[in-house]
Amino acid sequence: MEWLAIIVTMVVLWVASLFKILHESFSASQVEVLNDGGVFCKRNVLLVIAHPDDESMFFTPTINYLSLRGCNLHILCMSTGNADGIGNIRKEELYLASTVLKVPQKQVKVLDHPDLQDGFGKSWSSKLLSKIIKEEIVNCAIDLVITFDNYGVSGHCNHQDVHQGVRELLQDTSHKEVEVWELVSTSILRKYTGPVDIWLSLLSAKFHLSGVVHCFLNEYPRRSLAAMAQHKSQWVWFRKLFVSFSSYTYVNCLRKIE
Repeated sequence: MEWLAIIVTMVVLWVASLFKILHESFSASQVEVLNDGGVFCKRNVLLVIAHPDDESMFFTPTINYLSLRGCNLHILCMSTGNADGIGNIRKEELYLASTVLKVPQKQVKVLDHPDLQDGFGKSWSSKLLSKIIKEEIVNCAIDLVITFDNYGVSGHCNHQDVHQGVRELLQDTSHKEVEVWELVSTSILRKYTGPVDIWLSLLSAKFHLSGVVHCFLNEYPRRSLAAMAQHKSQWVWFRKLFVSFSSYTYVNCLRKIE
């Protein structure tokens, strides 16, 4: 009986959370609930990721939020994800996913640098990453950069390396006008609570004591599934479960790096 009560409670929370997301997507209250003071409106934004599919698995609430607010979004992917020898396929899948996410393919750049190859245990130079990001900032007139935090959501070393590359960039005083935001990693318990985590994310953003945090609900969660489905080589059963149950499908918290 206790287990039944727990299951019913979780189902009710899940449904209520989905209703909250859908309500925000069809009303103007999103502006009030997630008021960013115009920080993320009509900016030239560079999303820096490590592998094709990072954008769909982790950043879709942010991408949807920015697209709806007139931002000019660019995606810089530091590798083709060639750990299994299918880098060329994964590169094309990213272009297809970007179309679903309303990011023009011409604004998606995928690198295949010999020193930035996908894989656990393959360390990427923060100086090299910083140099590449600097070039993209200059070429695309970027004024806001978004990337992983120092844990990198899943703990993947390449995600963490990308974060360190962006940190290296901040040491360059010539780019002090560029704002940098990181996707906040959550505990494994929160990571797999699906839309239920929106309540904790909203509270943590509101009462966050260390730095500035903004919380974005995914106004189009179905788009996340559709985008990830474009990564056919990766669209296996456990990733289908991940995208369905991951809190990152439904909400992102971004923290400003000072």
